[in-house]
Amino acid sequence: MSQISPGPQPSWRKPAGMFLILALIAGWTAIVVSLSPWVGTWPVLVQAVFYLAAGIVWILPLKPLLRWMELGKWRG
Repeated sequence: MSQISPGPQPSWRKPAGMFLILALIAGWTAIVVSLSPWVGTWPVLVQAVFYLAAGIVWILPLKPLLRWMELGKWRG
């Protein structure tokens, strides 16, 4: 009989990274929502630009976080 070698052991970084991603989304959402009373007084087109930018900016910290989850390093 041939022996089946076990696959690589899962890293603790992946669940921790997923938790950090969820925390990042929740924190960013809380910040944007807390600004809504002021943003709501702006013209509609300015609001649209603000919310579009706010919807994209939270992605910036994901690349280093995903790299850390996969490789264990923050920088390339």
